[in-house]
Amino acid sequence: MAFVSKGRISLGQTGEKLARKLLEQQGYKIKESNYKVKLGEIDIIAEHNGDLVFIEVKTRSGIGFGTPAEAVTLRKQHQIIKVAQYYLAQKKCFDMSSRFDVVSVLIGKNGKPIIEVIENAFEQN
Repeated sequence: MAFVSKGRISLGQTGEKLARKLLEQQGYKIKESNYKVKLGEIDIIAEHNGDLVFIEVKTRSGIGFGTPAEAVTLRKQHQIIKVAQYYLAQKKCFDMSSRFDVVSVLIGKNGKPIIEVIENAFEQN
């Protein structure tokens, strides 16, 4: 198991809180936060403009290792898709259109966040 410092957990939690606030301001209706099953986790599940939206939030304190959105690798996308499929089956939401969004949160040294919502960031293959 990888070691995760308290600072990273706190940064991630801060990013998710900021993301939820912005998403709600943009009309997203949050249905679930930190939806966890054996297959993995989805940070936020919401409804927006008639779509069921599965949202991955990535938070960084700098871009030395790439932007937050770049951290949503193909492998991570596949994991999110599997969890989303499980959710759709569990909730019997097959008639609803769905999409995958990414929220990129960059919190620099000045503490002011830069938040970007990327709609349809990736697709289910």
